[in-house]
Amino acid sequence: MAPSILLTDTNRWACPARMAIGLTKAGCKVSAVCPAPGHPLRKTSVIVQTFPYSGFRPLESLEAAIEASHPDIIIPCDDRGVQHLHALYARARMRGAAGAFLVALMERSLGAPESFPIVISRYDLLRIAREEGLRLPGTSRITTVQDLEAWHAEHGFPCVLKADGTFGGRGVRIAYAPKQAEQFFLEITRMFGGKRAIKRLVVNRDAFWLLPWWNRLTPGIIAQSYVQGRPANCAVVCWEGKVLAGFGVEAVSAEGATGPATVVRVVNNPDMMIAAERIAGRLGLSGFFGLDFMIEDGTGATYLIEMNPRCTPLCHLQLGKGRDMIEALRAQLSGQPLRETTPVTQNDLIAYFPQAWNVKSEYLQASFQDIPQGEPDLVQELLRPWPERTLLFRAGDRLSQRKA
Repeated sequence: MAPSILLTDTNRWACPARMAIGLTKAGCKVSAVCPAPGHPLRKTSVIVQTFPYSGFRPLESLEAAIEASHPDIIIPCDDRGVQHLHALYARARMRGAAGAFLVALMERSLGAPESFPIVISRYDLLRIAREEGLRLPGTSRITTVQDLEAWHAEHGFPCVLKADGTFGGRGVRIAYAPKQAEQFFLEITRMFGGKRAIKRLVVNRDAFWLLPWWNRLTPGIIAQSYVQGRPANCAVVCWEGKVLAGFGVEAVSAEGATGPATVVRVVNNPDMMIAAERIAGRLGLSGFFGLDFMIEDGTGATYLIEMNPRCTPLCHLQLGKGRDMIEALRAQLSGQPLRETTPVTQNDLIAYFPQAWNVKSEYLQASFQDIPQGEPDLVQELLRPWPERTLLFRAGDRLSQRKA
């Protein structure tokens, strides 16, 4: 029997569609729950079923998709989706025997439930990492301006402020002076306010910001010492605390100082993989996750700075023995031997599609261009940023052109 997998995504990222293609080619049966319309998953030719993901009733829409597809595991493709699965697990636990299937499914998909509150808290995850002997920058939890002042007195500048529940570089600020740090702190604490939620709904058609605002969510915030260096990250797939496959990269170009990478270089960095193994083992994790690092200039020291408790843009790339996460997962789920697969490229430079095209990276021609071959509708969909297709965005764009 082909393993049955349900992908979840509350954004409109390229990663879930790439995962669906890779999993299907490996022999899995893939369904998805995602926003409609306009999600890239709906433009692939490989999805067995797609289900609507409601920003107003996310748990109910998730549960309906699970009941219809009856998956072996669920793979969340964004941070909000991870939190929804955690919340669905807690709800199922309260049902007792009636929720047993959902409880078992979440534990099989994500690992030990004791890890759930840790992986979505930047501070708690890094606390665990420090206990495991991993190298970290100075890190403190910040709840008040007074906490921020105490941090500055001990650690100085620059510093990085980060908020829980944010992703893709949102909710991350680099401060170089006390006034700037205080301004950023106040901005971040208001990230889930009403104005932002309404803007996201109207401009981006993203209803998922409404619930945090309605529930008066205040994000957890950390301050981190700034490490002067180059960004790096690794991605792995694991099962009950054991890493099955994975690899690391360094960013060659990125969307700004705190944004995601657009072109990466595959590297052999044992420190990154050791960090992944220790965190997976300590927390008993299953499924995909990624770790972000800074490689310090001068020393080359590798500093862990945060975790992404979900699949990342690396996860669909099949780079041969020990580096094919999709094949490793298929073998684990099916109980069949691990097949040796041919790497999609020998080039150590990889340009993410469509990110490298959107920023017109200077490294594009020298890189392996990770375009989803055989999926022309998906290619066209990814090349058209979602906000630019909304009526309000187009009206504002026309107005600004007339003024110019």
